[in-house]
Parts: sequence; C-alpha cells; structure tokens
Amino acid sequence: MIFLTRKADFSAAHFYRNLSWTDEQNIAAFGKCANPQGHGHNYVLEVTVAGEVDPVPGFVVDLQLLKDILEREVVSVYDHRHLNHEIPEFASIIPTTENIAVAIWNRLDGKVPNARLHRVRVYEMDDIFADYYGEQTTSVSLEQQAAPELIA
Repeated sequence: MIFLTRKADFSAAHFYRNLSWTDEQNIAAFGKCANPQGHGHNYVLEVTVAGEVDPVPGFVVDLQLLKDILEREVVSVYDHRHLNHEIPEFASIIPTTENIAVAIWNRLDGKVPNARLHRVRVYEMDDIFADYYGEQTTSVSLEQQAAPELIA
C-alpha cells in the first residue's frame, strides 16, 4: 500500500457564529472570529490517497488527474468565496477548520479512481490544521450546538 499526497490551496473568508446564541455568547466563545463580516485565510489542503502502484505507469493515481479532481471539487468551489454565505454545506455548520476538512472529504470521497481517500488535512494557518480520516461525521449542526442534549 502506497500513500500519495497532493497539495492545493485556496483563499476564503468565514466567521464563527452560532445563530441560536446571542451576540454576547458568540463573542465569549469565538472572540473576534464571531464578527459576521468575516475574515480570510489562505488555506492549504493536503489530500492523501492510498492504493497499489499500477505497474504500467508506475503511479497509484495519475497526478494530473488528482490535481484536476481537487481543482474541480474543492478549489474552484471554495476559492475566493465566503464559506458561510456561498458554500451550501456551511449553511447550517460553522466552517471551522475541522468542519472544512470533513466537508472536503465528503466532496472527494469516491471520486479518485483506483485509489481510496486516506486523509484530508486542511491548514487554516501555518500552526493550525485539522486531519480527517473519514470516520463517522463529526460535524455538529447549529441546531445541535443550540441544544447539546441532541448530540448522541
């Protein structure tokens, strides 16, 4: 089994805000990140796929094909967008680094031929990143955040 990682980047804006909370609760929890005007990041995405080397070309997956999939499924969708306002999966989920990683996994899962998705890593900044390996979805909806007793 070989693990192959491809990097991509995109710039996007977001904010952290639980719509069922008061302004005071949001500011207490998220600080300046709760500003509904948002703020931006230059995200770095690493996508790792796993598979066996095809002896004919010598690759697990064609690198240009993997780049094209990342561009089509993630970069062209997220780049220069306000995640809260323009990306459907963040209509009810706060676009934290963790939730962005899960959303990207969901966009890519099953779309890379002859390999399986192994890891999605999203860097929000040089010293903050989240890894997702496809476990049970960990995103918490705004409704669940408002009523924690709903989280099983």
